Amino acid sequence: TTQGFLRAIGEARLITPLRSAGGHRRYSRYQLRIAARARELVDQGTPIEAACRIVILEDQLEEAQRIKAEYRRAAGSVNPSASA
Repeated sequence: TTQGFLRAIGEARLITPLRSAGGHRRYSRYQLRIAARARELVDQGTPIEAACRIVILEDQLEEAQRIKAEYRRAAGSVNPSASA
């Protein structure tokens, strides 16, 4: 992922980097993973705005699935006979 691409997805509000004291952009590993996924989509011909939206939706779906799994685990531990 190039600096220009990172700036472009920042402008599209997919990621917001932190800034160092000197004003340099600092990206987390999570942000770089998101940027890599957006880069894959753009390389496949998806417009950058659409790629950013797809990545956001994929991330939201993953989070919803994680929460659902947590609820199921919690419900199973409260009422183990109900999951059988």
